[in-house]
Amino acid sequence: QVQLVESGGGLVQAGNSLRLTCTVSARASNGVGWFRQAPGKQRELVAAISASGASQNYGRSVKGRVTISRNEDKRNEDKVYLQILRLEPGDTAVYYCAMSRYAAVATGLSDYDYWGQGTQVTVSS
Repeated sequence: QVQLVESGGGLVQAGNSLRLTCTVSARASNGVGWFRQAPGKQRELVAAISASGASQNYGRSVKGRVTISRNEDKRNEDKVYLQILRLEPGDTAVYYCAMSRYAAVATGLSDYDYWGQGTQVTVSS
């Protein structure tokens, strides 16, 4: 069973940056995505990366302020990072990472089989 654990969320002032980390329990040949869901809104794609890390896709609402990257750390854990620059109050949401069933970049919610519990990001103005 694949497990994904998000970390790095918290309360941040507008204009600052934040890096979220998704730790994946098993090194799989699958793409990973970061999604977010604000209260009363639908879950939306923030960024997605392929299994190899060579390809990325970004959601329109964050394009230009977000970078997704992926590597395997010294303990052979698969880590997927989401760097968000110039945070805005509109970025306030629960951020989830998920693993898709494809090696290529996947952008649809239905492409993803495994989800983490989420980490809250709150941006104060």
